[in-house]
Amino acid sequence: MSESNVSTDVVGLLSAFPVADDLAGRFAAAGHRLYLVGGSVRDALLGRLSGGFDLDFTTDARPPEVQRLLAGWADAVWDTGIAFGTVGATKLGRTVEITTFRADAYDGVTRNPEVTFGDTVEGDLLRRDFTVNAMAFDLVARELVDPTGGRAALAAKVLDTPATPQESFSDDPLRMLRAARFVSQLGFTPAPRVVGAMTAMAGELARITPERVQAELSKLLTGAHPRAGVELVVSTGLADVVLPELPAMKLEIDEHHQHKDVFHHSLVVLDQAIDLEDGPEPDLVLRLAALLHDIGKPDTRRFEAGGGVSFHHHEVVGAKMVRKRLRALRYSKEVVEDVAQLVYLHLRFHGYGSGGWTDSAVRRYVTDADHLLPRLHKLVRADCTTRNKRKANALQRTYDELERRIARIAAEEDLRRVRPDLDGNEIMRLLGLPPGPQVGRAWKFLKELRLDRGPLEHDEAIAELYAWARSEGIEPPA
Repeated sequence: MSESNVSTDVVGLLSAFPVADDLAGRFAAAGHRLYLVGGSVRDALLGRLSGGFDLDFTTDARPPEVQRLLAGWADAVWDTGIAFGTVGATKLGRTVEITTFRADAYDGVTRNPEVTFGDTVEGDLLRRDFTVNAMAFDLVARELVDPTGGRAALAAKVLDTPATPQESFSDDPLRMLRAARFVSQLGFTPAPRVVGAMTAMAGELARITPERVQAELSKLLTGAHPRAGVELVVSTGLADVVLPELPAMKLEIDEHHQHKDVFHHSLVVLDQAIDLEDGPEPDLVLRLAALLHDIGKPDTRRFEAGGGVSFHHHEVVGAKMVRKRLRALRYSKEVVEDVAQLVYLHLRFHGYGSGGWTDSAVRRYVTDADHLLPRLHKLVRADCTTRNKRKANALQRTYDELERRIARIAAEEDLRRVRPDLDGNEIMRLLGLPPGPQVGRAWKFLKELRLDRGPLEHDEAIAELYAWARSEGIEPPA
């Protein structure tokens, strides 16, 4: 990557976002320097910028002066980060954040920095997490500032720290998890000294809040190479701190004896699930379910007579474990429930056998999956990792047949909206009941009947409701 190419790439970035040039001129007129910094410089050099990113700058101007320079120029200004030297603004729909040069020290316990403003851009870059993020572009001189060899590291796809990894990770232990995230997102290889420090200091990650950990894990899993990131998290011991269910799977042999261990099998399922994604964005719920679908196996492993191994009801145990772990990581209720339900349902298909399910069983499969059905299709298909091609093809053909049956029944009945043939108001009118638990039980009875037998004629549904009511000691009005 030549110097001219570097300049051309970043200048090209600026031509696409004249806000940066305009702002730099304003700072220069006031006697200050302004540098584009961080991920936008890195990504411009990698040629992977998209249109929706924010622009981060660093400057020698102190926060009050930054606020003065933004006044009258920006469409809006905010100072929520001013205690850390950051002032935010928007201009023509573009968000910018400007941070005064920093030379922070950390207390080593809470990870809270003692904010100290610096005097040079080089000093500011030395405190950043990785050399590929420790480059700045001088917007006036049109020069790259690269005191730590970030450009060379970028070309070699190596992840290293500006200072020693021990210093960097002591300042902010989350940087260890961020290293794995960059391995996933950028396909980089961490330097040996980085891996060594991550392994030795993994326990420090316990100082970080679950919310920050969850954000990094989500970015890792939605990267281009999540398997490599997950393997690094497990091999360095970081997973022992934030997701101990993963390394627990590493020692377990799956029941088919086709894989080195359940952890390896789960990585293959993750890869195969990603291959089946069909949306414009990575599917975090599907990827979490693929990675965690077998976490219940260690707790349910049983050695059978004759040398076999069983994992009975591991999907039930696994769903409970998923809920507990994802809640601890502060995932949203929707993500927790969706991933847990996919884990719970991922084995249901294996009862389908040679296609012997009744239409009732197919209806229940669809209604239990509900909005997750497309993801469940992908997860079940991805979970086939046998190396026996004949067996793998047979499993895929069987699932093809199940999907065809689902489509056929869905064309005849609205499976996505399976409801009883009588609604709650009609149940109350027919049985003379006020709102309450008895109406709920009647509704549930009719829904189960609908799943078993499909749509009923209206008179038939009423007759079934009356028969159920009498069995419950409820006498319908004359």
